[in-house]
Amino acid sequence: MRKIREVLRLKYDQGRSDRQIALSCTLSRSTVKEYQERFTRSGLNWPLPSRLDDEQLEQPLFPAPSVGVCDSVVHPDWHEMHHQLRRKGVTRWLLWQEYKIQYPNGIHYSQFCVHYRRWLAQQDPVMRQHHVAGEKLFVDYAGQTVSITDRDSGQVRQAQIFVAVLGASNYTYVEATESQQLPDWLMSHVRAFEFFGGCPEIVVPDNLKSAVSKACYYEPALNPSYAELARHYQVAVIPTRARKPRDKAKVEVGVQIAERWLLARVRDEVFFSLADLNQALRPLLQQLNNQPFQKQPSCRQHCFEQEERQHLKPLPRQAYQYAQWCKVRVGRDYHVALEHSYYSVPHHLIGKQLEARISAQTVELFYHAQRVASHPRLAAAQVSTINDHRPAQHRYYAETTPEQLQRWAQQTGPATARLVQQLLFSAAHLQQGCRSGAGLQKLAKTYGPIRLEAAAQRALALGTHSYKSVESILAHGLDQQPLPSALELALPEHGNVRGSTYYH
Repeated sequence: MRKIREVLRLKYDQGRSDRQIALSCTLSRSTVKEYQERFTRSGLNWPLPSRLDDEQLEQPLFPAPSVGVCDSVVHPDWHEMHHQLRRKGVTRWLLWQEYKIQYPNGIHYSQFCVHYRRWLAQQDPVMRQHHVAGEKLFVDYAGQTVSITDRDSGQVRQAQIFVAVLGASNYTYVEATESQQLPDWLMSHVRAFEFFGGCPEIVVPDNLKSAVSKACYYEPALNPSYAELARHYQVAVIPTRARKPRDKAKVEVGVQIAERWLLARVRDEVFFSLADLNQALRPLLQQLNNQPFQKQPSCRQHCFEQEERQHLKPLPRQAYQYAQWCKVRVGRDYHVALEHSYYSVPHHLIGKQLEARISAQTVELFYHAQRVASHPRLAAAQVSTINDHRPAQHRYYAETTPEQLQRWAQQTGPATARLVQQLLFSAAHLQQGCRSGAGLQKLAKTYGPIRLEAAAQRALALGTHSYKSVESILAHGLDQQPLPSALELALPEHGNVRGSTYYH
């Protein structure tokens, strides 16, 4: 409308010719003539009213076409078409064919696509995002992988490419990892933070399983290990919406640039390890961060140093240690099974579900966010039991060892110590001796250690080294009577008793 007003001004105010107007407005003479004819047919007069805007000027000059047959054509329901296109295997061509079966006089396929694109452009506007320095770090994996060949077997595996981009400066970090599994995912974050020399306020991933256990826009459930890493570095994790790559457009572009600037340059190289691949990517990454922007007189490195580095939070003093979280249930033996090893918990938690934190050195067990047990991590098929976790009767049985019995007997008295030693070493099996010693401990609780010591002295004097003998002495009160002399212990005179001379 601006050029139409200028054409009319030059024609009616200045009296210029069509050739002069065309040169002044950079239009063809036919266009200048058409504008004048349309103005004449519109019924408007020059000068135009001051309140006449461009839309009001356009309506009489370029009226809408008259209603014809085409206006009666039924257009598809574009909302339904858009919903159907999200289903696997559904194409525009298929939807158009179904539409033509229902409406044979409907629009053709080319117009079908044109109208759908126009409708879609109005339904999905793009919001320009403003990124504050030091606020967000966008992370993702590239779709493209790099082959790594085993030097001995020749087997080829695919390395994953982790990409992290800071929001304000576009400063980029790229590395290759074995997989997208939890350990590689977490440690890539650690190395990215170390590369940047600080931590952002927010990390923005997508909804891969290593990051999000259950996707939800409002309250996503993070993987417990990922949440622990966020707490360690004092960052917030805000995943994007599912299937909304524009929410992390920074890293989407970063992935594209990494594939074109880094991976494309090493496409013909053969790598035999991750270390070789990362060593080849390192100088290319430095070149990328120092490459000047197309529309700005600086580069990623310069923007990072000047604008964003000072806004990052410092790294924690203690390095992050990878730990895996999982849920376990306590068995009837008050132990939980982890990686074919067994770890004890307090016996009152039998049947309860706990959370286990497994690090390289320790295994920690939590119930309702409270730590209830901690063990050194064991190799396979081993058992770690803390005595305080046992019930009282199990603790008593477990504590009955030869060493424990001997220590207890020495504290009780010398006669008890000699008797326990006789019980341990005269039994057919050590466990039998321990059980007899445990019986003496029970007698000490019933009759007291003083009476037990006296009963042990009488049993040693009589040469009866058994639990039953000591129990009988205590039951009949013989421990409270004086010990028999040597004469009382001699054999009585009797005709049926042979003397020592009989055998000479």
